[in-house]
Amino acid sequence: MRALVRTKIGRYSLVGPPRLDLESFAGRAGLHPDLVRRLVALGLLEPYRDAAGHLWFAPEQLAEVARIERLRAGFCLNYAAVGLVCDLLDRIADLEAALRRRSGRTGGSSWT
Repeated sequence: MRALVRTKIGRYSLVGPPRLDLESFAGRAGLHPDLVRRLVALGLLEPYRDAAGHLWFAPEQLAEVARIERLRAGFCLNYAAVGLVCDLLDRIADLEAALRRRSGRTGGSSWT
C-alpha cells in the first residue's frame, strides 16, 4: 500500500498586477506622454520603473490624474501648486479619518 505524501505548494500568480505603459496610460488619461513624464518628475504620479527604465502605471492612478486635472482647471493652478494642494487634501483626509477613529473609540460626537 502506498502512503500519500502531502506537500505544501505555494501559489504564484501567473499574471502580474495590471499596469499600463506610458503611452497607454497617457492615452487613457487624455494627456500627452510628455505631460505624464512631467507629472512624474514633479512627484504628482509615482509609477513603477522597470530595469530598462520604462515607466509603468497602475490603472488606479488614472483617478489621480483626473484629480490633478480638476484642481488645475478649477483653480487655475500650475502643476507645482496642484502638488501642494493634493498633499494638503490628503493630510486633511488622514486627520479626519483619525478623528473618526478616535470618536468611535470614545463614543464622542463629531466636531461638525
